[in-house]
Amino acid sequence: MNKFRFAIKVLVIATFVFAFASIAQAQATRTWVSGVGDDVNPCSRTAPCKTFAGAISKTAAGGEIDCLDPGGFGGVTVTKSITIDGTHGSGFGSILASATTGVLVNDSATGSPGTIIVTLRSLSINGAGTTTGTHGVRFFSGGKVNIEDCKIFGFLNATANQGNGISVELTLSGKSMTVKDTDIFNNKVGIRATTTSGFVSIVLENVRIQQNTTDGVMLLNGAFMTARGCNVAFNNNGVNVQGSGAANSAGANFIDSIFASNAVTGLAAANNSSRIGGCAFIGNSTGISQAAANTVKTFGDNDIADPVTGGALQLVLPQ
Repeated sequence: MNKFRFAIKVLVIATFVFAFASIAQAQATRTWVSGVGDDVNPCSRTAPCKTFAGAISKTAAGGEIDCLDPGGFGGVTVTKSITIDGTHGSGFGSILASATTGVLVNDSATGSPGTIIVTLRSLSINGAGTTTGTHGVRFFSGGKVNIEDCKIFGFLNATANQGNGISVELTLSGKSMTVKDTDIFNNKVGIRATTTSGFVSIVLENVRIQQNTTDGVMLLNGAFMTARGCNVAFNNNGVNVQGSGAANSAGANFIDSIFASNAVTGLAAANNSSRIGGCAFIGNSTGISQAAANTVKTFGDNDIADPVTGGALQLVLPQ
């Protein structure tokens, strides 16, 4: 009898060991999706998954999902550190987000909210459809989001605070987003950012923000942006800085950038300080609109061919 009980215990332990081993094996560091894949597959290179949502559950934290060939891989909610790479050449990662969000970054329900690092690279995120998408990329909770070499467009949902190419809406302070070599166009708002606590930092490099029907960029409470080499054109307002009051301020710094042919204003600064250096304002109805004189600081090397309202710009001399 004792031998039988011992054998049963060994069998139970072995079952748990094999179960945990199976779970560990299911979490690969690199997984693959294909237009002809299937989400029941292990998402390996020879047996890829069909969607990003199917692959993410089989990808270890800190791992990467890559595209084997062109395809539409669906929207995805990201709750752990991960890279999603559409790749170039044979691959092409597309997300058609009709009536929904393309990529939602949200680690709020995890044991350590506000910590994950997410990279989105070489993706086409399209909000077109019978009902237009709500957000292209929605950064709701996490530590940092990197967006590289992407196209985000077609998010024109008319619902309040929706229709954003990129939506940053955080409750924790000190988080950040970097956007590089990316086109954001034909949305209601190109980039909308706010936080209910402290600040969020957004860095743009070589980003084209064009043909957005309300604002190319809208910076609300606690949102601070630094941009270099960007093109902000053919929007209603180019950059709209609207943080309210000293405790909820916002600001934008643009270096070596172009504000062109925006229907209302190139740069609208309602409060706090924004800074411009090496920028050109051409063909905007109003180049720069300030709440009061000196709200916008200039390094004195800008080409401003459009009207400036609200008072004189404050000249900042090099030290």
